[in-house]
Amino acid sequence: QVQLVESGGGLVQAGGSLRVSCEASGSIYSVNAMGWNRQAPGKERELVATFYSGGSTNYADSVKGRFTIARDNAKNTVYLQMNSLKPEDTAVYYCNAYVKPMGAPYSWYWGQGTQVTVSS
Repeated sequence: QVQLVESGGGLVQAGGSLRVSCEASGSIYSVNAMGWNRQAPGKERELVATFYSGGSTNYADSVKGRFTIARDNAKNTVYLQMNSLKPEDTAVYYCNAYVKPMGAPYSWYWGQGTQVTVSS
């Protein structure tokens, strides 16, 4: 069983910063990619950023230059540092990870989501 638990969401003014974290725990053999997605009210869930096990990253065009994804492999934790936040960044942010549990194949796992609200 694998669990992803996010933390660090909240309310911030436009132009401010926020960091969200996500820890994967449970019966884990290996973690490949870890990343963040978000879903705003009335919109589809979209990719924000991904950190691959080889060290490469990718970002949505809308957050490039403002958001930074980082990862602590020893802690199976991924972080998203969000700077210069805009009201349009308001969404529920979901962590996901491509994990190989003990005795099972790789699968995608998702966290429960953390709300980020940016006021204008």
